Amino acid sequence: MDTQTFTERATILVVDDTPDNLSLLSSLLKDDYRVKVASSGEKALRIAATDNPPDLILLDIMMPGVDGYDVCRSLKADARTRDIPVIFLTAKTDVDSERKGLELGAVDYITKPISPPIVLARVKTHLRLKATADFLRDKNGFLEQEVAKRTQEVMAIQDVTILAMASLAETRDLETGNHIRRTQLYITALAIKLRSHPRFAPQLDDYTITMLSKSAPLHDIGKVGIPDRILLKPGRLSPEEFEIMKTHTTLGCEAIEHAERSLGARVEFLTMAKEIAYSHQEKWDGSGYPQGLVGDKIPLSARLMALADVYDALICRRVYKEGMPHEAAVAIIVEGKGTHFDPDVVDAFLEIEDEFRTIARLHADSDADMTRKSDLQSRCEPHGGKPI
Repeated sequence: MDTQTFTERATILVVDDTPDNLSLLSSLLKDDYRVKVASSGEKALRIAATDNPPDLILLDIMMPGVDGYDVCRSLKADARTRDIPVIFLTAKTDVDSERKGLELGAVDYITKPISPPIVLARVKTHLRLKATADFLRDKNGFLEQEVAKRTQEVMAIQDVTILAMASLAETRDLETGNHIRRTQLYITALAIKLRSHPRFAPQLDDYTITMLSKSAPLHDIGKVGIPDRILLKPGRLSPEEFEIMKTHTTLGCEAIEHAERSLGARVEFLTMAKEIAYSHQEKWDGSGYPQGLVGDKIPLSARLMALADVYDALICRRVYKEGMPHEAAVAIIVEGKGTHFDPDVVDAFLEIEDEFRTIARLHADSDADMTRKSDLQSRCEPHGGKPI
């Protein structure tokens, strides 16, 4: 930035109630700067607050009405004028007056009678300092905008990554449909309800809730690794088939870890996705899988997803079954309080069960979804019989 050009074109506002002083300073400055004058504090404030404010203000202290101190105080209190450098130019020579002026935000303090070379040197110095400060402020503003832009781009990449991975699972799972969207909304509603709970508040800040919502669609990503004969089977799985189905939790976690390894770094926004994928089938009493975790050893994200996932499985119709009434699903979840589910999570669910019911209604699978599932299943059944 050419600060010399800036100083040559700068505008100086001279504020003094004495006409001779205004004339003297105007004559001194006019060859190098554009000069504006104000004979009162009130007029000075009006000029400073215009769309073309001065670049520097030479300000007398002793004026009738609004004195120089009050003018400086007002300038520094207004966002439009607080960055304009103020130099007091006054007959008050005592130390206390100078200290007060500088404490109010003035950049310099010159006593009368003035020395023209000193005034010109001080003005030039502070204009250069202001030019540098303005440049840095503009640069910082630009950098802040760039950071915000890049942050938005990173968030968009995160969203697209999760959506792509979740969509991959959806292409293979008969039970997906709007299941992904519903469980995402369920888990978000539970988290919002629980963030005021003393037990959960430290874990459920706004960022964590956002990450929960974004990660929820990946809870069944591991089903991409389950054979069609098991994944698409309409009836009850055999013990051997169920053991294979249970591996979807481990497969999901490993798939996300593989993505991280491909990136060459631990990716924070995928941490919660791994927790949910790996542990959402754990149960409060330790009877779940894959690790048999008990109580608070189960990640909170997985505990929330466990309830959301079970509720949705109960109330939604499938190709091989009708959906269960909301009230019946609620009863089953209450029955699982303290065994399948975290008791406090169940209590939160009961307080917002109407919200769950609304989410289920607004995002219910359509007849077209059910037809698509049926077609997908039939393509996997040899000769119209049961899946192998």
